[in-house]
Amino acid sequence: MSALTIVFTVLQVLSGLAVTVVVLMQSGKSAGLSGSISGGAETFLSKGNAKTWDDKLAKATKWFALAFVVLTLILNLI
Repeated sequence: MSALTIVFTVLQVLSGLAVTVVVLMQSGKSAGLSGSISGGAETFLSKGNAKTWDDKLAKATKWFALAFVVLTLILNLI
């Protein structure tokens, strides 16, 4: 196992833990299943600034999840 693979693996584990922590810190949505599907699309596609704590957590979730996916692809190619 090369040093580069170890570094990317450690970064991937840290980003996975960060996604887990950030998701668990978010407050639950009580709109039900149909509300969460339509509300999730609105939250994901919204371009406005994050003003509340939940908005900041949702934004952090997107970035950590993107980092996790990119690191997974990089590790798969190495």
